[in-house]
Amino acid sequence: MYLGTIITAGFLSLVYFRHLGVKKYVGGASLFNRPKRMFFLEFTVCICAATLIVAYQHTFLHFPLGSSGSVYIGCIISGFFIGLDSSLVQERQAIMQAIDMQKYGERSIKYFPITRKFTLIAATTFVFTCLVLIMVFTRDIEWLVSIAQDTESVASAQRSVTYEILFIMGVLTILVINLIMSYSKNLKLLFDNETVILEKVRNGDLTGKVPVATQDEFGVIASHTNHMIDGLRHRFELMHSLKLAEEVQQNLLPTKSPYLKGYDISGTSAYCDQTGGDYYDYFLLPDNRLGIAVADACGHGVGAAMLMTTMRAFLISAVEGYRDPATLVTYLNTMISRDCAASGNFTTLFFLEIDPAAQKLRWVRAGHEPPIVYQRSSGRFLNLKGEGIVLGIDEHYVFKARESGDFQRGDIMLIGTDGIFESRNDAGLVFGHETVNRVMSENKDRSAREIRDAILSAVSEFRGEQSQEDDITLVVVKVQPDIS
Repeated sequence: MYLGTIITAGFLSLVYFRHLGVKKYVGGASLFNRPKRMFFLEFTVCICAATLIVAYQHTFLHFPLGSSGSVYIGCIISGFFIGLDSSLVQERQAIMQAIDMQKYGERSIKYFPITRKFTLIAATTFVFTCLVLIMVFTRDIEWLVSIAQDTESVASAQRSVTYEILFIMGVLTILVINLIMSYSKNLKLLFDNETVILEKVRNGDLTGKVPVATQDEFGVIASHTNHMIDGLRHRFELMHSLKLAEEVQQNLLPTKSPYLKGYDISGTSAYCDQTGGDYYDYFLLPDNRLGIAVADACGHGVGAAMLMTTMRAFLISAVEGYRDPATLVTYLNTMISRDCAASGNFTTLFFLEIDPAAQKLRWVRAGHEPPIVYQRSSGRFLNLKGEGIVLGIDEHYVFKARESGDFQRGDIMLIGTDGIFESRNDAGLVFGHETVNRVMSENKDRSAREIRDAILSAVSEFRGEQSQEDDITLVVVKVQPDIS
């Protein structure tokens, strides 16, 4: 009882200093470092208590200093288990505080895996157990040698040693079970936090994140989960922006076919991404003439869409003072070259002017796919060729227009982009011009819209399961039979 009072007094004398250490030393650290500091604080308190106990015993009870080893070993073992338990409690509090503070930052660079923790705890517990048993056996052997050797004394000594060992093993077992239960609470808390957030992500809720409060595997998983949530959120925002850009770009395309007496006209664009670089438009020109522009910016996606939008703005501006196709495309090339020459981006364009009064066509081909003309009377296929470089390469280039009066009743013209002819199937074959010619010939008696849809359907059927690799744009112009 006296010895127990001395040990208790040694620990109680350090309660104030422990409280001060918890407040200043532990509380002033980051969430990651608090459990570690709590362990060191508890361990230090136990060592200091052992020093006070040894000093008291030596000063007032005249214990030899050689006997202090048992006190230090006992306090070291106690400090180890008390420190671990307090560290786990502090870690649990740090996790709860991280949740309350919504602390979702990066994990610490230092990484201490759970397996290493378990290994160190198990190894240290084994060493301490062996050390205690060695001390007990050594003392008990000395005691057994010193007592009487009668049967009753030996039996009593055996019982005493057995109870002592069972007591020691029971205490160590309780301490280990307590650590396991305490750590299980922490794991359950971390697992529940992770599960709740992942359930929200599965349901489409990306507003929450997992608190990062440990330096083990759960901290790594929490950090990666938060990165995943940020990536998904960014992706959804990007998809929303692309959807908005798609709607805006679709609004820039014609909503209906133009009316031109004696002609049936229909066009459309099909992008392989949400946005694309293909473009077509109709323009009412002076003297009841009609202009048709089909363009293809290099590449596809957002960058090509922006280039197409810039070109459209220049084109609309140029049409205001329209004189002829060559002047318009030359002006357009100058403006685009000033913006795009340094980047290397370019645009192909075919601009067609239809003069129904003179029954003439005038066009400029700026590096674009030559339109296909089907002559109903002869059944032949012609191309509207012409010299001209792509827009955006040389701002000083002067374009020249070509003219024809051979567009007769029943004839069909297809102005398209290379996405039609270069469509590939699973075998790597391209759709090609001959297939387009065949589809036009087979549907020569149909309207421009029906011919357009027949070509798109043929391209889609030819491609099969293969995804669309490029934007597709086409405008079909058919001369009505009643043209005079």
